[in-house]
Amino acid sequence: MTAPPTDERDRAVGAASADRDADRALRRELLASVRAVDLLVLLAVPAVLLAVFALPEPTRRSLAFAYADPTVPTAFAAHYVHLDAGHLAGNVASYCLLAGVGYALAVLGDARRFFLTALATFLLAFPFVLSGLNLAVPRDAIGFGFSGINMALAGLLPLLLGTYARERFAPDASLRALPAVFFALLGWIALLALPLSTTGVGLAGLAVGVAGALLALLYASSAGIRVLATAREGLREIASRPGEGDLFAVGAVLVVAYPVVGFPADPTGAGSVVNLYVHLLGFCLAFIGPFALLAVGAFDE
Repeated sequence: MTAPPTDERDRAVGAASADRDADRALRRELLASVRAVDLLVLLAVPAVLLAVFALPEPTRRSLAFAYADPTVPTAFAAHYVHLDAGHLAGNVASYCLLAGVGYALAVLGDARRFFLTALATFLLAFPFVLSGLNLAVPRDAIGFGFSGINMALAGLLPLLLGTYARERFAPDASLRALPAVFFALLGWIALLALPLSTTGVGLAGLAVGVAGALLALLYASSAGIRVLATAREGLREIASRPGEGDLFAVGAVLVVAYPVVGFPADPTGAGSVVNLYVHLLGFCLAFIGPFALLAVGAFDE
């Protein structure tokens, strides 16, 4: 028996109205949960980046991290230095996107303290760590820019998606399976970043990409997760929850898409080279350390 067209239209209108109501409810919940002090912390970062960029160019160059002549002050300051407006604009836009989505996931996923602690660590400690580890690759060059810290925020996103999913969709889910996502993302990064051969796809990138996918599957299986069944159930649950599911989808797309920006196939530019090494360090360290703290329950209320 076929329903009359008017009934089908009524159901479609009702579903669309329910979706809009769910979106509005989520926005109201987010706005009610936002704290002014959090916004000040988040907005302080682009303000500092703009203030540093307003300095004379010779001063900014003196703050860059010289690998052949490193100093402690420049190890920190270099990550807030940009020498041209395009580089600055790209990093500010990336920060706003990553920090904004991350903060929304954290607030609605009951992980505000976790996010703010990680953010403070990235802003205050990671510059020293990333600069120090950069010295493992000797070269006569200078390093500068906020992209390493942006990649740290990208590395944190899978964890924020996990806490958000546990809070909103699957309260009994364990975060201990998240390294499977990390391994898969490392494989994806390898496919993006490792050089292409002159005749096709380079074997190194393909091999590491396949290895990452296999490690992800093996880790998930060892954690007792049926990957296909869990993925189907998760997608069904997310699709059935307008608003909440939409935010999760935005975060998931960002997790997959941002490495395309952070790990270009051709890292060379006009007079500069994208530091893929520091990007990888930022991404990996930002996942491994915070995950270890989550796994031992350091942020459980």
